[in-house]
Amino acid sequence: MNPGKEKSGQLIEALKSLGLTKYEALVYIGLLQFEGASATEIHEISGVPRASVYPVLDKLSHKGLVIVSNSIPKRFEAVPPEEGIIKLKEDIELNAEYASSELQRIYISKMTPEKERQELIWTLSGHENIINKLKLSISDAKSKIQIVADRDFIKKQLEETLFRLEQKIQIEIITDQWPDEVPKGTIIRIIEDKLCECLETQYEMAGIYIIDSRKVMVIMSSPGNDPSALFSESNGFISFFTNYWKFVSYHLDKKRPVKCIQG
Repeated sequence: MNPGKEKSGQLIEALKSLGLTKYEALVYIGLLQFEGASATEIHEISGVPRASVYPVLDKLSHKGLVIVSNSIPKRFEAVPPEEGIIKLKEDIELNAEYASSELQRIYISKMTPEKERQELIWTLSGHENIINKLKLSISDAKSKIQIVADRDFIKKQLEETLFRLEQKIQIEIITDQWPDEVPKGTIIRIIEDKLCECLETQYEMAGIYIIDSRKVMVIMSSPGNDPSALFSESNGFISFFTNYWKFVSYHLDKKRPVKCIQG
């Protein structure tokens, strides 16, 4: 029975996803069926064109998947599948690390000057896109996060991200309730009068998020409509919402009944 023909398409595609070419996959599968084979036998076993057999064997040898004898004529043997798959996965991880490093370098080098870039205000739509961007921004925080948002939304979507940050990061939250323990270094202001109506469940995704006084995300949510958000590092945008935060905080602390809890 020739496993290279049975389910060959699925198996070859799986090996291609691990970094092999079609010919490399065919030769490796063929060699697994024999203790050792010559180039001619490999051509007959795998169906790979005779002229391509040696170049393919050379590549498989460099990838650590084929052992070459010192005999004349040379004979070739495949390493066991478990060992071969480990080698391919290691290559993928190394390539992924290299690609990540190089892509990040390219990304940083192409950025427009900070002043120009910061004037952009981005519009985001869709629940998943907004949540992913918000979590990434929170994870990048260095010193301070300020939030006006519904408690249920924070608990369901952000709590894990927020409270695994380093303790040196100050977190201030204005919300409608907080029945749980307040993490250390966190200040919670609980609205206790009609102002909390703006944080009703039907608007629970709506909120303002200020990160390090350098990034702001404002999420708009209303019944029956998909959420949308504005995100910016624009100085004017940040200044507006930072001042708004100060106004709301002062108004709550001085003018309205508000419960302040500090962790």
